[in-house]
Amino acid sequence: MINKNIENKQNKENEDRKEKNRIIINAIQLSKNFPGVKAVDNLDFNLLEGEIHGLIGENGAGKSTFIKMLTGAYKPDNGHIKFFDKKIQLGDPFYTRGLGIIAIFQETYIFPNFTVGENISIGREDKNKIILQSNKENKNAKILLESLGFSINPTSKVSSLSLAEQRMLEIAKASSMQAKVVILDEPTASLADSEIKVLFSLLNKLKSNKVSIIYISHRLEEVLEITDRITVLRDGVKVATVNKNDVTKEDLVEMMVGRKLDDMYPKCNIKIGEKILSVEKLTRLKEFYDISFNLYKGEILGIAGLMGSGRTELAKVLFGATIPTEGEIYVDNKKVNIKKPSDAIKIGIGFLTEDRKKLGLFLNQDVKSNTSILILSELTKLGLIQLSQEKIIVNNLVDKLRIITPNINVNVSGLSGGNQQKVVLARWLAKKVKVLILDEPTHGIDVGAKVEIYQLLGELAKEGIGIIIISSEFPELLAITDRILVMYRGSIKKEFNTKDTDQEELLKCAFGLNSI
Repeated sequence: MINKNIENKQNKENEDRKEKNRIIINAIQLSKNFPGVKAVDNLDFNLLEGEIHGLIGENGAGKSTFIKMLTGAYKPDNGHIKFFDKKIQLGDPFYTRGLGIIAIFQETYIFPNFTVGENISIGREDKNKIILQSNKENKNAKILLESLGFSINPTSKVSSLSLAEQRMLEIAKASSMQAKVVILDEPTASLADSEIKVLFSLLNKLKSNKVSIIYISHRLEEVLEITDRITVLRDGVKVATVNKNDVTKEDLVEMMVGRKLDDMYPKCNIKIGEKILSVEKLTRLKEFYDISFNLYKGEILGIAGLMGSGRTELAKVLFGATIPTEGEIYVDNKKVNIKKPSDAIKIGIGFLTEDRKKLGLFLNQDVKSNTSILILSELTKLGLIQLSQEKIIVNNLVDKLRIITPNINVNVSGLSGGNQQKVVLARWLAKKVKVLILDEPTHGIDVGAKVEIYQLLGELAKEGIGIIIISSEFPELLAITDRILVMYRGSIKKEFNTKDTDQEELLKCAFGLNSI
């Protein structure tokens, strides 16, 4: 745990900082309970004017509940919040937004069929005029965007913007609303490194204009880079508020999980078996070209590459979500014809999509239904599902994968991100797949859950399942895979034995700098 002397030093520095900077938000002994759960417990938190304050913790630590109280979506059971030293009304989102407290969530909330200028001004048009003053809107939007360092055309449709530009637009809109506090929830999700740099430049510009920012992210490297102070939550309780220069990533992880993680990336030594999957000259025009590789039983094969390199597109073809232009796929040395996902499932190929909430889960269904959906035909006799057998299978998988849930009849939407991912894994284990493809399997889940996912993948590999893992996190690939294929502009640039390479070499190859 963090050294007590360091903590005392930080407390003194924090007090000195408060004297120099006004406290814009001061949350005092906030508590929020739900049936059977103490989501936030006597939380004290302060945000200084013109600072970037990191808020971290595992899924279920209380971050979302705290932010919802701060933005008025929830009314706390106890405690109060001061805004510039004045108590504010709680439980009213319109009131807090009017104060200038604005949250920007991971999913964008903008109108894709409207222009940039219309999105910035929407809700604040001159209601006395039938025709919107589009020229004035565009002019004001242009001035605002340029002041923030962006060259986005105000007349462009939002649907034509990249995800990074849409994120910038949301921040620009908050700025136009005279935001004093901007809360960012996983702002760099799905952004490339170059786009993250642009975002960080914008945040520092807002900071220089005395806008305060709460930065929520599972990416601890980013938190340590962009923030001034960091507050760590665990089980609804504040563990500490620290100055970012006084802690390491390891310190933060230890505070988040309450224990040391000596082996962040557990790797099992597994004997690789015979070839289970073979891909020969697979091509899908405009997406990827001439892809050939083998996968073996018990092997974890990594696929690296930048966004747009063709990684996900390749996975979709292997699973039958899209059809290749040419090329062949073999499973157990037999040529297979995969035209739709049901074809892939029948021959033993499973796929965990990157977007588990939209494409991987039935959020309005319970754990049991999400787990057993692929084996219902096997559980059905004389037109009736054998409910007792279904319950036994699902409960066994919940125990095996250590899924934290009150019971299997709980809606999966109420589980943490890590446990939701385990439910999708359980579904494929119930189906007893031979090949499991995972696209960004640890995206958006906390560090403790990541370790458990890595451990589970090792256990599955021990059982002889061939695993393909697509990931943007090179340290993750280097730690848990046996081989890594690096894709660049739709082709496999190079194949590496994991033990013989490093992060720098992978990155160079992903940018097309290495020769084969």
